[in-house]
Amino acid sequence: MVLARPAEPSDGAAAAAVLSASRRAAEDAGAIPAGVHADAEVAHWFATETMVSREVWVAEAAGQLVAVLVLADSWLDHLYVLPDHVGRGIGSTLLSLAKALRPGGFDLWVFQTNAAALRFYLRRGLVEVERTGGAGNEERAPDIRLRWPA
Repeated sequence: MVLARPAEPSDGAAAAAVLSASRRAAEDAGAIPAGVHADAEVAHWFATETMVSREVWVAEAAGQLVAVLVLADSWLDHLYVLPDHVGRGIGSTLLSLAKALRPGGFDLWVFQTNAAALRFYLRRGLVEVERTGGAGNEERAPDIRLRWPA
């Protein structure tokens, strides 16, 4: 059973670890470009910026933090699930939560090379609204802005 709940300050390190592990798996699979920050930088940023200025939710399975959802205003900033928990409905649960929390809609970015993420979001009702060459992201990789139109 999966429990989705608001993150607590003590969840910061585990949530950052989920983000880093999930990104690394996607990088290794060639789905996304290599990140530009070391894990320690990500952990520091997550604890000092994300946990303070954004709405963070986590999902637990068997007492382990296995996924993280980060919302900021009308943006879904991050949705990451640990690789060994992908395909169990956890991402869908958190995306449904985001839809409920943002009934007016929200946008998110996905790399054009991340076919699995793009398929995941499109199958759940998000629509493509923009493609870029990547000039606006740190990785400088082509991306797609998706929208949950509400």
